[in-house]
Amino acid sequence: MTDRYAIIGNPIAQAKSPALQTAFAKQCGQDMEYGAILGLPGGFVDAVRAFHHSGGKGMNITMPFKLEAFELADELTPRGRAAGAINMFTLRADGSILGDNTDGFGIVRDITHNLGFKFAGRRVLVLGAGGAVRGALLPLFDEAPAEVFIANRTAAKAVDLAAEFSAQAGKIKLSGGGFADIAGDFDIVINGSASSMSNDVPPIPAAVWSKLSLAYDMAYKKEPTAFVQAARAAGVAQVADGLGMVVEQGAECFYLWRGIRPDTAPVIRALREA
Repeated sequence: MTDRYAIIGNPIAQAKSPALQTAFAKQCGQDMEYGAILGLPGGFVDAVRAFHHSGGKGMNITMPFKLEAFELADELTPRGRAAGAINMFTLRADGSILGDNTDGFGIVRDITHNLGFKFAGRRVLVLGAGGAVRGALLPLFDEAPAEVFIANRTAAKAVDLAAEFSAQAGKIKLSGGGFADIAGDFDIVINGSASSMSNDVPPIPAAVWSKLSLAYDMAYKKEPTAFVQAARAAGVAQVADGLGMVVEQGAECFYLWRGIRPDTAPVIRALREA
């Protein structure tokens, strides 16, 4: 019997998950189908329940329902709870729902596995203090960087976020502030702010660009984002956008659902070519 999965969001036509999961299923020989559900305002819970009751095995959740998904889940993984937002459900046979967030895993996996960059002992600058950054922190801590500095336009949000995650950071030096508080040399900068959606670039000090080994934008577009363009213009040795992150977070969902980790390289190549 074919197992059913789906993504729910609004809008939904732009979602890459159906193509990703279909490619993974074909590659791994899995008997499954993956569809898309247009969620209606106020109808998220009913849509999830209906899909679950009809035999659905799992769901991905995209905007604007990630916070509702957090509230609906009967159980949360540690990284899902830390993120405060959920991008995947495992729909259990007993009727319960496990919520998780694989976005942060996708970022770290793309950087370490696909780009070959190691975080251990490095200084990491993270831009933004919203949900995307929240979801990335625990997977980032697992890679044992020496220091993580969170910079945000509203400095207090970055300071509060650093304080909230201080216990999980362990021996990693974790702090936050405004862009004016960025000091010293960093090995990597990860842009988790919304700047690329508005074709803007966070005001990083010019001296920071010159010392970076990697500049990574969580966002991606058909054309290079403003952040990617700025990093290249500044001569950063390695620059990447978030397309690999999208593929890797989807592969993690597939692994958690099916117990097989697909090869993401050909899928990333196909998306780039498309």
